Amino acid sequence: MKQLMDFMEGKPGEKQRKAVLRLEMDYELATLFEAMGESNKTKITACKKNLERIRKELVALKAL
Repeated sequence: MKQLMDFMEGKPGEKQRKAVLRLEMDYELATLFEAMGESNKTKITACKKNLERIRKELVALKAL
């Protein structure tokens, strides 16, 4: 029964991956804020690209 409940809730480790992605997102947002303060366009672009990757993965995991 526990295996069935785990299956219905999602794959094992999925919760951990969601948590890691949220931490990555927080870090990238802080980095983006810093880059905007410095007017560093290269860093801003890189942060936006990383945030988009994280967003897509969270959507795929149905965490957003």
